[in-house]
Amino acid sequence: MFLSIVGIIILIVGFVLSAQNNPANRFGNIVKIVGVILVLIGLSFSMFKVIDAGEVGVKTVFGKVDNQVLYSGLNLINPIAEVTPFDVKTQNYTMSGVHDEGNKEGDDALRVLSADGLEVVIDLSVLFRVKASSAPDILKEIGTDYLQKIVRPVSRTAIRDNAVSYDAVALYSSKRDEFQAKIFATINKSFSKRGLELEQLLVRNITLHASVKASIESKINAEQDAQKMTFVLQKERQEAERKRVEAQGIADYQRILSTGLSDRQLQYESILAQKEIAKSPNTKVIIMGNGKSAPIILGGN
Repeated sequence: MFLSIVGIIILIVGFVLSAQNNPANRFGNIVKIVGVILVLIGLSFSMFKVIDAGEVGVKTVFGKVDNQVLYSGLNLINPIAEVTPFDVKTQNYTMSGVHDEGNKEGDDALRVLSADGLEVVIDLSVLFRVKASSAPDILKEIGTDYLQKIVRPVSRTAIRDNAVSYDAVALYSSKRDEFQAKIFATINKSFSKRGLELEQLLVRNITLHASVKASIESKINAEQDAQKMTFVLQKERQEAERKRVEAQGIADYQRILSTGLSDRQLQYESILAQKEIAKSPNTKVIIMGNGKSAPIILGGN
């Protein structure tokens, strides 16, 4: 657009020179031609706008926002329109207590009070992106500084509002995932109303006072020991039950033997045993009984 304005000025100068009755008027036509060329070059640059990959453009003409979104590639636009680019790739906004790690320098961690009145320090990362179709509304209602106007305050408020529902011990241990899910739901609801899409929320670190942290770790260890003892007792009960079943089986077996064996069956079993003894190379003399008593074995190697 700048070249077009310069070309128009030069074109006017050319007409002025042509209107004069002096030797300089012979340069008027040349100046006008140069002016026309600059105007055409300026208009060609202004009429074509290239939008980079991962971005969209929003047109404004004399302050009025056009709802038509310019997507990546070459776009033909009004020469007098201004184009504001918006990044639609995934963006990361981090609030951390570690220096030079977050979006703000220095300690930018969130300090909140839990339900039991203890201070909890939280490091958080918010992964989000701008909805391409909502870029004109963002420009009209928020502007390009949506990080400071929306992302940061909404995220910090959501954490404070949800942290008061949990004890410090719960935030530090058992309820951390639940806490993160509730924060995600709160921020996502607020973002969606403003043309932003929350992709992921990362509670990177939860820090407590050293004395509180030590007591919590002690409690966690005690709970783990109790769970371990419960497992041991359960295993012992199972072993006792196994032994009881085994003893009952042996008792049932002996009862069956004592009540179910007849004299003839015992005599048959005795004959089988004597046959096996007779086959043994170590047996020398076998004196058979009358069937009711065990045989007498004499001699042996």
